[in-house]
Amino acid sequence: MCAGWVAAADLPPLSRALTVLAEPKPAPALRLPDLDGKTVDLAALRGKLVVVNFWATWCPPCRREMPSLERLRRQLGPQGLEVLAVDVGEDVDTVFAFTGQLEPGPEFRILLDRDSAAMQAWKVKGLPTTFVADPSGKVIFRAVGGREFDHESVIKQLQAHLPGVK
Repeated sequence: MCAGWVAAADLPPLSRALTVLAEPKPAPALRLPDLDGKTVDLAALRGKLVVVNFWATWCPPCRREMPSLERLRRQLGPQGLEVLAVDVGEDVDTVFAFTGQLEPGPEFRILLDRDSAAMQAWKVKGLPTTFVADPSGKVIFRAVGGREFDHESVIKQLQAHLPGVK
């Protein structure tokens, strides 16, 4: 997790699994502006499997996992997966400067939590932290620290919870 600047060579490999929550609970409210200023409300995405990733541009593991989130979106998006990347405490220009360098560039929605209120409501203690809400709106997975979201083990965990899968 991010505690300051670290050399990329000193970073551990990204994890390839999500932590299953023993007792899924309803996702906290999430209603934030995206990079275009449009408000995105998690409640409006009920019926989809939603990955909610809290991150920041200054966080090395956050930066490393971002392209894998886009590859995940490309693979499972047509089956009902949504990705919401919640940038914590930064402005639009800072986020645009970073995302413009990414390959593949993110096409998922990036939300701005400028005052860290959403981070606090979701009880995020460090970055990156990711949650997955099932189609009924309950948080079923959590991941603290960087992930390789497009690894087949993560894909399998998520596929079992896509809309319409029993």
